[in-house]
Amino acid sequence: MYLFFKLVKSMKKIILFIIYFFFISLESLIAQINIKQEFDFVAKQYEGMLQSHPDLKRFPQSTNPDDTPNDRKSDWWCSGFFGGSLWYIYEYTQDPKWKEAADKWSMAVAKEQYNTSTHDLGFMLYCPFGNGYRLTQDERYKEIMLTGAKSLSTRFDPKVGLIKSWDKFQGKYTYPVIIDNMMNLEFLFWAAKASGNKDYYKLSITHADNTLKNHFRTDNSSYHVVCYDTSGKVLAKKTHQGASDESAWARGQAWGLYGYTVMYRETKDKKYLNHAHKIAKYILTHPNLPADKIPYWDFSKVGEERDASAAAIISSALFELSQYSKGKQKNNYISSATQILESLTSSNYKADVGENNYFLLKHSTGHKPNKSEIDVPIVYADYYYLEALLRYSKLSISN
Repeated sequence: MYLFFKLVKSMKKIILFIIYFFFISLESLIAQINIKQEFDFVAKQYEGMLQSHPDLKRFPQSTNPDDTPNDRKSDWWCSGFFGGSLWYIYEYTQDPKWKEAADKWSMAVAKEQYNTSTHDLGFMLYCPFGNGYRLTQDERYKEIMLTGAKSLSTRFDPKVGLIKSWDKFQGKYTYPVIIDNMMNLEFLFWAAKASGNKDYYKLSITHADNTLKNHFRTDNSSYHVVCYDTSGKVLAKKTHQGASDESAWARGQAWGLYGYTVMYRETKDKKYLNHAHKIAKYILTHPNLPADKIPYWDFSKVGEERDASAAAIISSALFELSQYSKGKQKNNYISSATQILESLTSSNYKADVGENNYFLLKHSTGHKPNKSEIDVPIVYADYYYLEALLRYSKLSISN
């Protein structure tokens, strides 16, 4: 009996040690970035960005080859990211001036709620208004998004079972669908709940399932563009922004990872979680992923330009995916996401105050095959970088 109690006592010590070691290890994964310091830098940069864009008509996008600002109009697919970033700054700082700025830049894109010519309304509307509504419950934002969701849903053809991305591709394909389109589904899930319209939920499931069926290779990498006919038959699998049809365009892999993580959050269907795990494994174990975990613009292009935007998206997605994971897998996602953030906050990728046309990050690649936005700051890199910082911060607090 004495030996039994001694054994139990020893086992309790071992268990307590394991628990202690686990929490110490987890803390070491999430306590390496000074969030306040990063947001102080963010505030300085975006104060400059606001001053350089006083008219609410030129939306920050990138930098031209001559280092002048590359701005776009509200109908450009990235127009919502700046307002969304301002909401993230407000979320962290709770400073009313950022709320005011976020509201102005969100409302500047409000007219796009009626735009039925684009599939990108998730980016254009949900990034600014979705964050604004989440933080303020302003009914104006809700109504704008519900109209926008209705506009977006017009691009879904039940016979094809997918949201059409572009009206034409390469001059002959009339129903192209890009992996980026997975990022619209979070918007439609919100609209389904906010409006009670179950059709938004159903079409999101159908789109995600057909993308799962047709967009991914056996190694779990994704094609960029899949072209369908009007019956839903696959005609071709192509790329638009990647190096080749069979290569793995880095940001495309990031969109897929983020999109299927959201699919699991919204449906709790394990097939989406399993697929998100597979995409994460492809990215994180790829032999061409650099040591700092900032991918080349295409996984086949070793030694060429990096894509900080893809890295920011991956980091943010991994932080969320870690919350649906356990044990070593969970720790691996947190560790990898944190390492990416550490790389992005280093001088290799983060701008100096007052430089980089007031963008936060350097070294993103938008569309290299088209010789567009190569090794420059891009607005959506900043947006997902801020989102990743906030997710990291909340993870640190909760643990």
